[in-house]
Amino acid sequence: MGGLASKKIFQLILIKPTHYDDDGYPITWLKSHIPSNTLAALYGLGDDCRKRHVLGEDVEIVIKPFDETNTRVRCDRIAAKVRSTGGKALICLVGVQSNQFPRAVDLARQFLKEGLPVAIGGFHAAGCLSMLPVVPPEIQAAMDMGVSIFAGEAEEGRLDVVLKDAWNGTLKPLYNYMDDLPGLGGAPTPALPPAALARNEGRKSSFDLGRGCPFQCSFCTIINVQGRKSRFRTADDLENIIRENYKQGITSFFITDDNMARNRHWEDFFDRLIELKENEGIHTSLIIQVDTQCHRVPNFIAKAQWAGVYRVFIGLENINPDNLLAAKKRQNKITDYRKMLQAWHAAGISTWAGYILGFPGDTRESVLRDIEIIKKELPLDILELFILTPLPGSEDHQKLWKQGAWMDPDLNKFDLHHRVVHHPKMSDAEFDQTYRDAWKAYYTPEHIETVARRHGSIAGRDPAEPAHFMTMFKIMFEAEGVHPLEGGIVRMKYRRDRRYGMPIEPVGLFHLKLAAETWRKLKIYARLAWQGWRIGSKVKHDPKRLEYTDLALEPVAEEEMDKLSLFAETAGGEAAVSKKRGEDLARARAAVSQNQRLAAAE
Repeated sequence: MGGLASKKIFQLILIKPTHYDDDGYPITWLKSHIPSNTLAALYGLGDDCRKRHVLGEDVEIVIKPFDETNTRVRCDRIAAKVRSTGGKALICLVGVQSNQFPRAVDLARQFLKEGLPVAIGGFHAAGCLSMLPVVPPEIQAAMDMGVSIFAGEAEEGRLDVVLKDAWNGTLKPLYNYMDDLPGLGGAPTPALPPAALARNEGRKSSFDLGRGCPFQCSFCTIINVQGRKSRFRTADDLENIIRENYKQGITSFFITDDNMARNRHWEDFFDRLIELKENEGIHTSLIIQVDTQCHRVPNFIAKAQWAGVYRVFIGLENINPDNLLAAKKRQNKITDYRKMLQAWHAAGISTWAGYILGFPGDTRESVLRDIEIIKKELPLDILELFILTPLPGSEDHQKLWKQGAWMDPDLNKFDLHHRVVHHPKMSDAEFDQTYRDAWKAYYTPEHIETVARRHGSIAGRDPAEPAHFMTMFKIMFEAEGVHPLEGGIVRMKYRRDRRYGMPIEPVGLFHLKLAAETWRKLKIYARLAWQGWRIGSKVKHDPKRLEYTDLALEPVAEEEMDKLSLFAETAGGEAAVSKKRGEDLARARAAVSQNQRLAAAE
């Protein structure tokens, strides 16, 4: 302590902001479901700056991470702590998405009032500056307040520059690195201290092994923020990440790569994880993200299973080829969906799929029809429904911005859970109702039981697991009114944290409303939790559960393309089948031709 006391102190405060609910209160939980990769990455970079003494040998950098999805941020208390250690600090609001930008600015306003410098970075700033010819008004307003905007990634010494400027009191209004994306090989290890990880459900952490994507999906911001040229960490980097976290007892991770199957080092990564497991007993539990063509990569699914993958998130997006084509999602082929999902199912790995509603060709009838097709014909576990949203940083947003089309001015709604544009075929009210009804249609008690029985048909799998998660999704949507991916355990709500510009409710009224809301939620929690437990228990104790099968589990056969609704009823389904058959025929002819050439050569 004596050595630290003799040094000057600079506090690096890293805050991952949440966003507001419909009543203007930050969405914060006692424990959150999904850890923040950006927070872990910035903490690792900050710790590297600390070790290298980038502010001088006589300056100690003290790093404090806050994830507002599971921690209340008290700006006044943070500021008082900074003043008690000399008053030197930088408040970094990190990984700020468009829906989190209003909350980030509100926090910045409070810190600036306390006399502390603030920087905001993340996808909103980076996306806007990469795709729009002008600085958007909300970003300009933040800079006018005195906030520094950081666009790009902080590796390769970029954080050093910002910290030195903050220390010297010379922060620039804008740090724009969008034209110079850094390499990742040898970059500092993403990590968070035990106290921060303890507030994530299941003590999970997260990291990325690659950034960038070569595809051209028009709704995606990644290709314009992280670039279309993929960049990768190394297997040695991965081992360092695992070992550093293992020291803290952390073995469960969410690998945030947009598409692990397109990371050219995937096999090196899986092999290194397998070596750690087999040679040193370091077992990891992994959630990864993949595309719908991953099953075509030889050994990918088998090695994923061996390496510890227990859940995959798949960008299914839609089952209508016309919609996929409209979004430039050409790599998704509905003729591969069943084979791909069955491959993951056979490996005992849970499948969670993103599904987008609101394409121009959608109608209420087509959306609800498609949900029923998915339930019946695809062996999928969790379906995560999203509204097609022109996120700032995407081609869709750029196009509408240039057209001057109406988009909701409240960025807080750009969370893929609120409609922010008008649909060409549905009224606003009809679209909103269709979105709600689609959730209800998939998460019926009957379908929860179906998914549980599919799990239970494989020896060693717990059918209660999908029943639990599907029930949790249903609870988040019905009781909490938030997208399940924004969910957590025990919602925390604080009267004085309401959105800037909205009235602070009187103490009595606030707590009366909170009590009524809590009672309503508890009744929904109890009813649905009991329902989910009963379903899971019923299937788990069914002596014939290993004998279960249904249409979705039937082996893929050529003739199904003439029978299944997936191909016969979806927009563009018949054309997709014709194209698939044409490609198969061409491959068969090429194989015959090759065999004939070989025979002639002999």
